[in-house]
Amino acid sequence: MNSDKPLLLIGGGGHASVLADILLSQGRDILAVISPDDISARKVFQGIPHITHDDEVKNFSPKSVLLVNGIGMMPRSTFRRLINQHFLDLGYQFETVIANNAFVSNYSEIKPGAQILPGAIVHTGAIIGEHSIINSNVLIEHDCKIGCYNHIAPKATLCGEVRTGKDVYVGANSTVVQGLVLAEQSVVGAGAVLTQVLPARSTCYPARSMIKANRIKGIS
Repeated sequence: MNSDKPLLLIGGGGHASVLADILLSQGRDILAVISPDDISARKVFQGIPHITHDDEVKNFSPKSVLLVNGIGMMPRSTFRRLINQHFLDLGYQFETVIANNAFVSNYSEIKPGAQILPGAIVHTGAIIGEHSIINSNVLIEHDCKIGCYNHIAPKATLCGEVRTGKDVYVGANSTVVQGLVLAEQSVVGAGAVLTQVLPARSTCYPARSMIKANRIKGIS
């Protein structure tokens, strides 16, 4: 993490609530949650001031706070990146978040603004790009190079020496075999097994399950 500066958390949905839980458990000071939506139903936000307009962030000096982007990322969505860039252009910086029960090798490299969630494993030689999400129980094997603004969804496995471009989405419970390249804005569907290079803006779909009912003689 960058420092012990107080934090402003952008977003009031599920991903933001997970990050808030991690940060509060680490004793971090969250000055406010920034969201236009009603966040009162989420217990983790209770007691944290609620800001409803992005412009109010400007009341806090970029030198005095760090931002945390709690907006999740769906396939080929650029909203998270656009929000980040807006505040980066204003001089703000984003905190790197690593859950206490994630395993991150001392010989890996985690770029600024990346988020490593509970149960994730990042092995030696791996590089996690700026502002990427490594979600719960993800396995990033040795020497993988994850680009910026990626989302590696829960329980995905990236075998050794996988490389991804920017804005890549790897779905939940999917597997990427060793040594492959996933070009920018490519998508691996949930549960898919990727066994070949994935070109830019292309999608690897999981095989569909086929269920065939056996007809019992005498029963229509």
